[in-house]
Amino acid sequence: MDVGELLKYQPDRGAKRPRAEEKGAALGDEESRGGKHQKGHGARYREAASLAIEIGGEMRENEEMNEEKKIILEKLLDRDEEEPEAEPVDESSVKKMILTFEKRSYKNQELRIKFPDSPEKFMESELDLNDIIQEMHVIATIPELYHLLVELHAVQSLLGLLSHENTDILSFKILFLSAIKPKLYFSYFVQYDGTPVVDLLQELTDIDTLHESEEGAEVLIDALLEGQVVALLVQNMERLDETVKEEGDGVHNTLAIIENMAEFRPGLCTEAAQQGLMQWLLKRIKAKMPFDANKLYCSEILAILLQNNDNTRELLGEMDGIDVLLQQLSVFKRHNPSTAEEQEMMENLFDALCSCLMLSANRERFLRGEGLQLMNLMLREKKISRTSALKVLDHAMIGSEGADNCHKFVDILGLRTIFPLFMKTPKKMKKTGTSEKEHEEHVCSIMASMLRNLKSQQRTRLHNKFTENDCEKVDRLMELYFKYLEGVQLADKRIEGEKHEMVRRGEILDDDMEDEFYLRRLDAGLFVLQLICYIMVEINNSGISQLQQRVHQILNLRGGSVKIVRHIMREYIESIGDGKSEEYKEAERKRIMDLVDNF
Repeated sequence: MDVGELLKYQPDRGAKRPRAEEKGAALGDEESRGGKHQKGHGARYREAASLAIEIGGEMRENEEMNEEKKIILEKLLDRDEEEPEAEPVDESSVKKMILTFEKRSYKNQELRIKFPDSPEKFMESELDLNDIIQEMHVIATIPELYHLLVELHAVQSLLGLLSHENTDILSFKILFLSAIKPKLYFSYFVQYDGTPVVDLLQELTDIDTLHESEEGAEVLIDALLEGQVVALLVQNMERLDETVKEEGDGVHNTLAIIENMAEFRPGLCTEAAQQGLMQWLLKRIKAKMPFDANKLYCSEILAILLQNNDNTRELLGEMDGIDVLLQQLSVFKRHNPSTAEEQEMMENLFDALCSCLMLSANRERFLRGEGLQLMNLMLREKKISRTSALKVLDHAMIGSEGADNCHKFVDILGLRTIFPLFMKTPKKMKKTGTSEKEHEEHVCSIMASMLRNLKSQQRTRLHNKFTENDCEKVDRLMELYFKYLEGVQLADKRIEGEKHEMVRRGEILDDDMEDEFYLRRLDAGLFVLQLICYIMVEINNSGISQLQQRVHQILNLRGGSVKIVRHIMREYIESIGDGKSEEYKEAERKRIMDLVDNF
């Protein structure tokens, strides 16, 4: 079919886009599906549809079309069939490509300003611009030339296109093609799967590519950050409708850009969060939408932002993010995640919550938001979330900042929940990917935190728990002590043997080697052993002779030694208080040494 025949083609009336009234009747109120954003897109689509129908009407009434429209139509029909010859990619060709991009970008912008109400006037320039953006994907294969993108100001132009209002012309083009030649509708729709600039940036910032040329990557990331790329990406995501597959893919690709940059340069997390990303993530996570890949990705990005970063933790707390996390996690109180992906999202949210609780102010928000009650219920319900809830309680109650949470936990009858987990490690640990050691570490850490922080009545209630049923909980404590002592002693024996062998060979034991040996001791259960010994010296100083006698009785029966307990505690004291003030460290060390001396 040549162009003349095509121009005479009369489209099927039934194929045109339904009117707003019909659409509303079929899909329900626009506000319920997308609010303000959906309404805006609907208006633009209707305008584009009207324009396409108007042009189609002119085609049916006139046998000939002016030369300008013929050229545009021919370009639309032939674009997919044209296969440009491959050129060698080098510095010269990249420069040429970037200059072509700049010219087409400028021309498109100029025509848009000149003919804001006539999309057909700038449609050809829109297509030319998209073509060169697609060609620029090849630059991602040569990161050592990324500096050209910066030196020739292409990064600045690309960032400017993130807010490029090309949805009008996209709608016009799709409807125009569907009215003229339906087979082309799909191919062009796929070509515009979201923002082309987002696709290009995702490929340019691929983490493997960035590591191929650290120097080129640094230059690119610097330029992107200088142009406030995160703020622009967030603004772009705000106007995307995820119910449309292509726009949902655009959101996913945008999150990939942010993840790539954060992995390459972790320090940008604070800046990214402050540029609207934190607010958008919280809004997206709490949105009443079915679970999908984008929600999973949002939970992952949120957890990344909060890692080792008090600034982002504080920002989340100020945005009521603790309540958002608790609300989302409450779903898993009585129901297990339905898929592996949903379970991964749940774990990401738990990790984010644990990170937030490293900040003292967020522990207060957690307490006010009834986070303790939720975690306590999860422990009782015995669902998959139980293991992560235990970890959250550990983070909420540890250290002097956890005193209020410790007291509240006793008040809500948390002792009835935690002691059964102390007495017996659940068998279904493998399903959650948690080891027996991890479970026992969290439980013992919670016990140690309560013994450190509880006062008056709540402290008495905790001590009384150890006396119940002929001190069975002391028996369990001593059982754990000998279990972990054996594991650590075996590891120490192997390490000593390796050290002697290294000395015999004349090798030097440097700090890195000592750190590696210490990590191996921790893997063998050293920290859990230290927590157990701390609990032992605490209940020994409780003033309840029954507890003191039982601890020493079992030690003697199994050939244990008070000296070993004291040695373990002195090693624990040396590692105490990382990140704390010197006054806190000294006070805490003195307090624990007094307990050890009285053991």
